[in-house]
Amino acid sequence: MKFFTKEVKIALIAIVAIVVLFIGMQFLKGMSLFSSNDVYYVAFSDVSGLSASSPVYANGYRVGVVQSIDYNYDTPDHIVASVDLDPKLRLHRGSYAEIVSDFLGNVRLELRFGPNDAALLQHGDTIEGSMQQGLMSKAATMVPQIEAMLPKLDSILVNIRDLTSDPALANTLHHAEELTAQLTSTSRQLTQLTAQLNRELPQLTEKAGGVLTNTETLTSQLSQMDFAATMQRVDATLANVQQITAALNSRQGSAGLLLNDAQLYENINATMRSVDSLLVDFKQHPRRYINVSVFGRKSD
Repeated sequence: MKFFTKEVKIALIAIVAIVVLFIGMQFLKGMSLFSSNDVYYVAFSDVSGLSASSPVYANGYRVGVVQSIDYNYDTPDHIVASVDLDPKLRLHRGSYAEIVSDFLGNVRLELRFGPNDAALLQHGDTIEGSMQQGLMSKAATMVPQIEAMLPKLDSILVNIRDLTSDPALANTLHHAEELTAQLTSTSRQLTQLTAQLNRELPQLTEKAGGVLTNTETLTSQLSQMDFAATMQRVDATLANVQQITAALNSRQGSAGLLLNDAQLYENINATMRSVDSLLVDFKQHPRRYINVSVFGRKSD
C-alpha cells in the first residue's frame, strides 16, 4: 500500500498552500516571521485608526511594523502597541511615537527621537505614544468657536447690507470718481508745468548767473569807494541845509522876513489886492487910463 496516495498528495498541497498564503499575507502586511527585529512597546490612551501591521516610520523612512495592539480592560485609557523595529535602529530615552494620518486615511506610527546624549532604550522598553492633531481634529476643536462667532458674523453681514444699500455710499463713490478725475487732471497739469520748468530752467539759471555777476560787480565797486570822503561830503551838505533852515527861521534877509514877518505878508497881500482892483477897473474903464484921439483931444 502506497503512503503518497492521491488523497495524501492533495492534503500536502493544501497544507503548503495554506502556509504560503499565510506567509504571503504577513509579508504583504509588512511583517516578517523570520526576522530578528527588536520589539518595543508604545503606550497610548487612544489608538484611533492604528491597527496591527500598520507601518512605523522614522523621519519618513520605514523602520518597522506594528505587531499587535493590546487593550487593558482594567485600565481603559491604557492601550499598549507592540512594534517590531529594525535592529539597527537606536532609540534614546525621551523618544516617543505619534499616530499620523494623511488625507487618504492611511494611518502610520511616526517615531520622534529624544536627545542624542540620552541613554539608549533596551528591547522591551515602553515609550509614550500620542495622537497627532490633524487638520480634521483641529477643525473639530474650532467648531465651538465658529458657532460662537456666527451671531457676530450675522450682525456684521446685516451692517454690510445696510451700508451697501445706503444712497450716501453711492454718492460718496460718485464724488470719489470726480475727485479721481480732478486729481488726474491736476497730475497732468503738474507734469506739463514740470516740463515747462525743465525747459526754462537753463534760462533762469543763466539770468541768475548774470544777476550774481552784477551783484559781485556792485559789491566790488562798493568796496572800492571811499566811504570816509563820501560821509564828509554828506556831513557838509547837511550843515549847509541846517544853515539855510536857520536863515529861513530867522528874521534876517528877505526870505526870513517873508516867512516870519506877518506885517510884511499883510502888506504884500494888500498890494496884491490893490493891483487886482486896479486891473479890474482897467478892464471896465480902459479910457481912464488910455486916451487916444486921431483929431485931437476930446474933453470928457
